[in-house]
Amino acid sequence: MTRTTNEQPIGRADTGTPGPSGALVPVLAFAGIVVAVMQTLLVPVIKDLPQLLSTEPSNATWVLTSTLLSGAVATPIMGRLGDLYGKRRMLIASLSVMVVGALISAFTSTLLPMIVGRTLQGFAMGAIPLGIGLMRDMLPREKLGSAMALMSSSIGVGGGLALPAAALVAQHSNWHALFYGAAGLGVLSIALTLLVVPESKVRAEGTFDVLGALGLSVGLVLFLLPITKGSDWGWTSATTLGMFAGSAAVLLLWGVYELRSKAPLVDLRTTARPAVLFTNLASIMVGVSFYVVSLVLPQLLQLPKETGYGLGQSMVVAGLLVAPLGLTMMFTAPVYARLSAKYGPKTTLILGMLIIAIGYGAGLGLMSAAWQSLVIAVVLGAGIGLAYSSLPALIIGAVPASETGAANGLNTLMRSIGTSVSSAVIGMVLANTANNVGGVAIPTMHGFRVSFLIATAAVAVGLLLALFLPKQRPAAHTQLRASSEEDANLERAEEALRSFRGRVLDAGGTPVARAKVTLIDRRGRQAGATLSADDGSYALAVPAQGAYVLAARADGHAPLASSATHTGDDSPVDLDLSLPGETVTA
Repeated sequence: MTRTTNEQPIGRADTGTPGPSGALVPVLAFAGIVVAVMQTLLVPVIKDLPQLLSTEPSNATWVLTSTLLSGAVATPIMGRLGDLYGKRRMLIASLSVMVVGALISAFTSTLLPMIVGRTLQGFAMGAIPLGIGLMRDMLPREKLGSAMALMSSSIGVGGGLALPAAALVAQHSNWHALFYGAAGLGVLSIALTLLVVPESKVRAEGTFDVLGALGLSVGLVLFLLPITKGSDWGWTSATTLGMFAGSAAVLLLWGVYELRSKAPLVDLRTTARPAVLFTNLASIMVGVSFYVVSLVLPQLLQLPKETGYGLGQSMVVAGLLVAPLGLTMMFTAPVYARLSAKYGPKTTLILGMLIIAIGYGAGLGLMSAAWQSLVIAVVLGAGIGLAYSSLPALIIGAVPASETGAANGLNTLMRSIGTSVSSAVIGMVLANTANNVGGVAIPTMHGFRVSFLIATAAVAVGLLLALFLPKQRPAAHTQLRASSEEDANLERAEEALRSFRGRVLDAGGTPVARAKVTLIDRRGRQAGATLSADDGSYALAVPAQGAYVLAARADGHAPLASSATHTGDDSPVDLDLSLPGETVTA
């Protein structure tokens, strides 16, 4: 059974404790941007990697594949470790591993050490769900929506900003400077985190599921490896099909093990809830649509005009024209907060995907001038920003606080799977539709348009999945929909009405101060916890109607468990808890 040792988030408006620094959100978002830089760092020099590393093109692709695989494996694992041992601690660990990996890559020009360094850099992907978890634990409710939106969008922001910066460095300096710069950004992010971000007090009790982590890692590698290398190996080759079959078998066995585990790496029962399941499936589609524009526009912009459709821009100019994709995602965060406060994250997710569909649909006819690429980037940035911003709010509204890191880690993994599938499919489409000129494959306008149609189809599937998302319970809205202090106060008042309340007393009827009162739902999961006041009084909000157990314990008293039922009529249920007179050793 998963429980938290302290359910009161630091700095929440209703705790009476001092809040975190106002720099918390920018520092965590900066960490997310630094991590995202790792994903696009080598895009400007991809075509030159075989020469730079003195290896074959098929071997050079491992420099990118290794980062993808390690990021996919690390994301859910680091999220769970953060839930157990501290999200700030794991965030710093992720960034530290990334810095080590960047330095290894900076000092080498040979393939194997470069792959090792890039693998270590991928571990930093866990910073995104860890940052979202820290925000949930520490921020007042009225600030949580826009903060999580910015953190969720940081992967797009970092990727968009890194393209022109990396192109500039690659054109005018030694390519190893890319890794020195990345290491410097990582060190700066670690320093800012140590100075500004406090550790969360929210913990999940239990142990780390080592066997579950190994099973998930093997299953993901067997699944993602043939996706990224299938075009080289052949999609119907024995290696590709064998790995897919092995992945299915391993993940099936892993799922059975996780369902039987008392402290699973991923709570599959929670994951199977409609709110979580359909959010994760929609995340895959959003990931597919996000990566298509990143693959198509830079190539279209840099193709020479002599092709008849290429726009003839330099590497740096192409990066600058695509950069508004990330910038628009960043500026969408406060817009999302207002829309979500009024209509809910489900509606903003649907709106975001509609905008993405409009962007790709219009893009089919906007490929003849550089300024048109800028328009496409801005429209898609707004849509992807709204969609990405909605995902953590939907996940957090459906899982306990003690599972925030692991649940958001799994959601981030779903997006990574979407981008991996997108990379493989679009790469295959562009290769199969390319013209061979002097032994060089040149992408065609037909291939670009087919790629945009695939992105539109993915968004359509995502829209259909989003329609199946259930409306959030009132408890979820109290966390995510408050857009002002006045709204937050009103929602806290409503939450206080729908609760169990009473006093903790000893056998003689004397109030017991600082007794821990825990609310347990009918599935044996903690639904809330608090400490009794000096007069013995306590109040625990009820997430939904139904049967619960209230457990109380205090030093010098035997513990007590009492059954209680809330009918869900938004009125409090009074229940005094009398601890037995028998004393126990403290």
